[in-house]
Amino acid sequence: MSLRYAVVGTGALGGFYGGMLAKSRQDVHFLLNSDYQQVKEHGLLVESVLGDFVLKPINAYSTTTEMPKADVVLVCLKTTNNYLLKELLYPIMHEDTIVILIQNGLGVEQQAADGLPGVQIAGALAFICSNKVGPGHIHHLDLGRLTIGAYNLENPSLLEQVSADFNEAGVPCLVTDDLDQARWQKLVWNVPFNGLTVVLNATTDQIMANEESSKLAHEMMYEVVDAANACGVPLKREFADKMMAVTAKMTPYAPSMKLDYDHKRPMEIDAIYSQPIAHAVKNGFKMAKVEMLEKQLHFYNSMNLKYTV
Repeated sequence: MSLRYAVVGTGALGGFYGGMLAKSRQDVHFLLNSDYQQVKEHGLLVESVLGDFVLKPINAYSTTTEMPKADVVLVCLKTTNNYLLKELLYPIMHEDTIVILIQNGLGVEQQAADGLPGVQIAGALAFICSNKVGPGHIHHLDLGRLTIGAYNLENPSLLEQVSADFNEAGVPCLVTDDLDQARWQKLVWNVPFNGLTVVLNATTDQIMANEESSKLAHEMMYEVVDAANACGVPLKREFADKMMAVTAKMTPYAPSMKLDYDHKRPMEIDAIYSQPIAHAVKNGFKMAKVEMLEKQLHFYNSMNLKYTV
């Protein structure tokens, strides 16, 4: 069975994952915004630890009204742009289309389902170091694994085909039957390192190299693990220990929130911080350190955007 893919948000994630699928001769169609003319004329450049490549020619579009109907839509937008989903997705969906949200945070599937009644939705977690470094130019530094899981799919087995396509394209991908657990696992890393790179103005390696900041990141990881358990999602603190060990070996990296802050874009505070905090509080657990970081990030976000035109 051959699937047609649409990539909505051809940035650090969409450019890499969609690019890898297209490189392996899958039928992939890309929605672009400011990069459209550059990519249409010169192709999509992906510099990767797996090997550099340029997609040219490429199925590139400036609006979804011009795109063909897709069997699978990969949403790679920041959650701060999810208010656009209804406008963007309906033109490229048929009655059996599934939408996979490759996004960070908690509660994104429920929010999307509320805004897109009747649409089949799945979630995906990207364990990757990848940045968009210029128009139509993606730099993949490290990792790349995907974990995908059904939210309200009529035919969850279709995700096995998606997983097979990614694996064939050279992207390790597995299907989980516990999407909540996968999202909390990703939060174990995202919560400390996205926020701390902003408030400390540091990259991951700098945080790991300092005894006090490394200890703080580790303690925040434990808070996320404990919050997950309070919410009925089984995680062990050893998972946090493993994530710290992985980060110590990771290529020096500025996560997406740090780049958003540096480029004066809204940060994904709600999905990555406010939603998990609210879920934990609802279940009787308080993430004190994480709540403090959330408040700091709201301040940084407010000051950063205050003079943005």
